[in-house]
Amino acid sequence: MSYKNINTALIHGGISIDERTGAVNIPIYQTSTYKQDGLGKMRGYEYSRTGNPTREALESLIAELEGGYAGFAFASGMAATTAVLSLFHSGDRILISSNVYGGTFRVLDKVFDHFGFTYRISDTSDSAAFEKDITEDVKAVIIESPANPLMTVTDIRAIADISHRHGVTVIVDNTFMTPYLQQPLKLGADIVVHSATKYLGGHSDVVAGLAVVSTEEQAHQLAFIQNSTGGVLAPFDSFLLIRGIKTLSVRMDRHTDNALKAARFLKEHKGVSKVFYPGLEDDPGYEVNLRQARNGGAMISFELADGYDINTFFESLKLVTLAESLGGVESLVCHPSTMTHASIPKDIRDRVGITDGLIRLSVGIEDIDDIISDLAQAIERSEVQK
Repeated sequence: MSYKNINTALIHGGISIDERTGAVNIPIYQTSTYKQDGLGKMRGYEYSRTGNPTREALESLIAELEGGYAGFAFASGMAATTAVLSLFHSGDRILISSNVYGGTFRVLDKVFDHFGFTYRISDTSDSAAFEKDITEDVKAVIIESPANPLMTVTDIRAIADISHRHGVTVIVDNTFMTPYLQQPLKLGADIVVHSATKYLGGHSDVVAGLAVVSTEEQAHQLAFIQNSTGGVLAPFDSFLLIRGIKTLSVRMDRHTDNALKAARFLKEHKGVSKVFYPGLEDDPGYEVNLRQARNGGAMISFELADGYDINTFFESLKLVTLAESLGGVESLVCHPSTMTHASIPKDIRDRVGITDGLIRLSVGIEDIDDIISDLAQAIERSEVQK
């Protein structure tokens, strides 16, 4: 059954109880193959690349949470994105938001270009400008909202309406917001992808990707690609992800409460020149984000003011950890231009605003006073002595 309240669906959604034993946690079916009772007589499974009960439970759960037709679990977020891009053909053009995860840019720029794909960067936050970028060969648009790393907000419903008038498929990377904060399919998107490594797993202990489609036809196509290319999520990792999702709402409430307080602190600090966070009322994307999401999420980007050294800032942090990734219970900070977005050429980074001074902060669930205290002392230490 499906549940009206997502807090309940996170725990009981999808296949949440093992029908054979009544176990309240889906077992880890750690098997590669399955006994058949005769030629053509299977018990629902034949080989774990094609289907596995633990993975199936996860896939049914994410489909319910996103309000989609079917879900698919992959070995990483990029595996999920690659599988979804494999729905398209040579000669097709893909539009991407003006700031997206570097891995998404890289796979289009360095891998799919071998197969005749083209892409174009588009400002999806400006619907009129976006529509002008739609040419006859455009078949899909990939949106992140808020976008990584500048937290730019896109009006998903507006972009979906425009795209559908032109026969363009709308793909939304919902990693930053999760289905607890935002449900893109209900706003008109066609496909949702997640790096489930992040908030859905929530504990920095699993690498995984998820995709949810809205139609039966897409489900058949993506199931074929998943089975054919084989980048599936392992049973144990599927189990860990189900376990992580059960606590998503309580974690996200703490993450986002902390993030708003951290953003307000950074906004007022003399050592910070810019803060990018759609939960702040003066952020350009605040109103649109408020219409389509529960709140501003837990990701913040900011720049230090002149006279503050970014290297000293990173070296001075004690609680907040300098590391790739995001969405774990611990606070993480990164330097997009040399880490998550290094694969994007510098001229493009500069054009879209991913400066060498940009800092991205994934706000964890530690006590907010400790997070702010650590940020404060690191900023203070980074001030260049005159």
